[in-house]
Amino acid sequence: MPRSFLGPLGRDHDRLHLVLMLALTFSTGIADAVGYLGLDRVFTGNMTGNVVILGMALAGGDDLPVAGPLLALGTFMAGAVVAGVVLRPAPVGWTSRTTGMLVTVGLVLAAIAVVLVVSDDDLPHGVQLTVTGLLAFAMGTQAATARHLAVKDVTTVVVTSTITGLAADSRLAGGHGDNAARRILAIALICAGAAAGALLLQAHLAWGVAVSAVLTLAVAALGHPFGHTSEEA
Repeated sequence: MPRSFLGPLGRDHDRLHLVLMLALTFSTGIADAVGYLGLDRVFTGNMTGNVVILGMALAGGDDLPVAGPLLALGTFMAGAVVAGVVLRPAPVGWTSRTTGMLVTVGLVLAAIAVVLVVSDDDLPHGVQLTVTGLLAFAMGTQAATARHLAVKDVTTVVVTSTITGLAADSRLAGGHGDNAARRILAIALICAGAAAGALLLQAHLAWGVAVSAVLTLAVAALGHPFGHTSEEA
């Protein structure tokens, strides 16, 4: 149904999608804190950080990981590919395929949390790499799903472009400051998520992943009945 015929309902859908994607942005901050602080300095959501770490490591940077960032890059892309294949036949917006992808992410995160609970606090390197790969796969799937929803300025995993847009479009730069509030919220929430993840790590490595799983499943549960904007192809 064309957006012009939706009236207030269409705008409500837009607001709901924005809120749900901001919740996932917070969740990504938690996941990145878990990866960087608990899994040998690896980002599981922010791939820019991994590329920079990998470049410095390959140039001989002291004690910088190589296997973790490489694995995270590969599995993140694999997750994005899977989501892209599943979502490509569906129209832009929320459909049952969107729900399915986010439920998948939530279940993967929940499984990781269970593995961490039953594992020793001092994880073997192989287990660390497995957890890293699964986390990055989940974040790649999430990022591709968010991209398909096309909520402006909220990708759930990247804030550099959001910060650039906030500054370049600001009144200070001669712009109109459009979408400043959502941009500020996206930046603040990924920062808050990272802080929350760091605090949760003090209790147990599993807690941050578990909270991310609950948030993702809650987003799927709210988006499925209330977020649909179009029929599936």
